[in-house]
Order: sequence, then structure tokens, then C-alpha cells
Amino acid sequence: MNYIVYAVLALVAYSLVPPLVDIATEEIPSNTTALISNTILVVVALAAVVYTGEWDVSNFTGRNAVYAYTAGVFLAVGILAYYRALALGPVSVVVPIFGMFIVGSAVVGVVVFDETVTARKVVGVALAVVAVYLVSVEP
Repeated sequence: MNYIVYAVLALVAYSLVPPLVDIATEEIPSNTTALISNTILVVVALAAVVYTGEWDVSNFTGRNAVYAYTAGVFLAVGILAYYRALALGPVSVVVPIFGMFIVGSAVVGVVVFDETVTARKVVGVALAVVAVYLVSVEP
């Protein structure tokens, strides 16, 4: 499958996460909800690694492993904060604010990885910021 199919699959699957977390955190603490859902992620990722034959101990100690571990730390902080925000606030406000990570990642791509900046991308990012503001700020 090409990356567009995977991106659409990710979009559809991840679109269901916030409402389900919101419902779960009505009775289960947000950190516990994160533990439950992310345990499923770990088990499925492990199965995928084994199934695809990608299991190689050197991947856990190689030069780039430090980036994977650092990403894991940021992912843990981000997910725990996201789940807590979903437990405390409305999905319709929390999700757009959280979704601004797309803008943050785009900026990192341009600044750190020297990716191309175009007027279209700048307008798109600006519109995303405006959209999140309009959705998130209470009247």
C-alpha cells in the first residue's frame, strides 16, 4: 500500500480515539485509560514487528535508537496530557488544539530538515491556526 492509503487509514482510526477516550474517562482515570489503550498499541506493534520479520535487537541499540527513545518520551508526555485534556474538556475544543501538532511538526520540518516553504504551505498553516482559534475559543 502506498503512504496515502496508510495516511487515510490513520485518519479514520485516530478520529475515533478522542470520542472513545472521552467516554472511557467518564469512569476511568485518564492515566489508566492511557495505560489500557497504549498497552493495546504495544501488543499490536510487537505483533507487527514479529510478523513482518523486523525483530532485530540491534534496532534497540543502534545509533538512531536514541531518536526512537526520545520520541517515546515526547509521545508519552503528549498522550498523557491529551488524555487528561479529553477527560477535563470537550472533544470539540481539545482535539483541534491537540491537532496543532501538525503545524508544529511542519515548522520543525522546515527549520530542522530544510524542507521547502511555499506560499501555499504558509497560507495553509495560517488557516489551520485561525480554524483552531475559531473552534477553541468560547464565544
